[in-house]
Amino acid sequence: MCTCHSEIYAKRRRAFVSAVAAKGAPDDFVCVFPAAPVFTRNNDVEHEYRQDSDLFYMSGFAEPGTVLVVTEKTTMFVRPRDPEREIWDGPRWGVDGAKEHFGADEAHTIDKLAEELPKLFQNKKRLYYRLGVNRAMDDKILEAIDKTRARAKLGISWPVEIIDPGTILHEMRLFKSKDDLDAMRKAAEITAEAHVRAMAETKAGMHEFQVEALILETFRAHGSERPAYGSIVGSGPNATILHYRQNNKKMEKGELLLIDAGCEYDYYAADVTRTFPVGAGFSKEQQAIYELVLDAQEAGIAKTVKGSSLEQIHATCVDVITRGLVKLGLLQGDVEQLVKDEAYKPFFMHKTSHWLGMDVHDVGNYYVGGKARALEPGMVLTVEPGIYIGKDYDKVPPEWRGIGVRIEDDILVTDAAPDNLTQAIPKTVADLQRASAA
Repeated sequence: MCTCHSEIYAKRRRAFVSAVAAKGAPDDFVCVFPAAPVFTRNNDVEHEYRQDSDLFYMSGFAEPGTVLVVTEKTTMFVRPRDPEREIWDGPRWGVDGAKEHFGADEAHTIDKLAEELPKLFQNKKRLYYRLGVNRAMDDKILEAIDKTRARAKLGISWPVEIIDPGTILHEMRLFKSKDDLDAMRKAAEITAEAHVRAMAETKAGMHEFQVEALILETFRAHGSERPAYGSIVGSGPNATILHYRQNNKKMEKGELLLIDAGCEYDYYAADVTRTFPVGAGFSKEQQAIYELVLDAQEAGIAKTVKGSSLEQIHATCVDVITRGLVKLGLLQGDVEQLVKDEAYKPFFMHKTSHWLGMDVHDVGNYYVGGKARALEPGMVLTVEPGIYIGKDYDKVPPEWRGIGVRIEDDILVTDAAPDNLTQAIPKTVADLQRASAA
């Protein structure tokens, strides 16, 4: 129920409080972090619960029905111990557990929130809370402000500013600590096991969902709590669909299989894509496209250094891909003009990178002061160029149609060379052929 020592989370709270206090008086703020809601799948069946990343980052508390309030002290509102419900749903930490195991200075049952929250708002000028995400919680927050304001005649003040805590907290999450990176390296290690197994066991005649199943089984067998996102397992023309999720096609010998799958470990994500042929070697056209994407990715990774930016990484990949498409005869014209005209977009229509952390598309600003943010040590991002030629794309000869390739790795920015967290997963043509069932 709790995979890390509470001191890790206490340290994060102290850093957050210090940053908040530095923006005003040291005791004029209150910060509220609600748990993720429970969502119904259908009728009385709920989706698997996954805690809100911000709340977990600040507390390590994974239960629903929780509100974390941070001032100079930590207050938690949690579900009460309930022997009958715990028979059905499993154990709860309760009020005592919140204090003893999660470092709360004070703890109350969640039914006390309406009574206690106005007290915590008293004489606090700044309220750090994200409006517009959880409507039910928004109402509770506004009610608490109204109750506090109603006591103004007694000389009590109330929050007059509501500020998104992400302005501070998401900057903290963007820069990974050793503890963060330990979890991310473990997620990468487990994800590597799954991809290597998929390469070894994929055969013509299998269905995409069978490959997905062995990937998910490998995640869980190695200690991952869950996949970090819905796995994409697309063969043949399905590899050209960016967010393909049906995963139900029977795979044919010689077609490419694109697998975009990563696990979550201790609430940190891996995000990896590999593409390889099913039960055969690459065809001439497949290999040409594959090696072009690999060249672009390696150039992009080399650009993932301190002082660079996601825009520069993307521009590098775009340049390599555009030049390669011209060389293959799939685009015609001057490379610089083709890039300016975005003529590559029918083949490569998405950006190359995104932040990675607790969320697969993690938090953190991409632009600062209207300019692309410079990369700094401790940031982790993906580098994932691709080329996708739809099966009905009639602007290229038939032999090129239906080829989809994406290659993706997770890269840590350091003071020196890029650190590829997922480099253990084969991706050269020779390595893929050695690793595959063919």
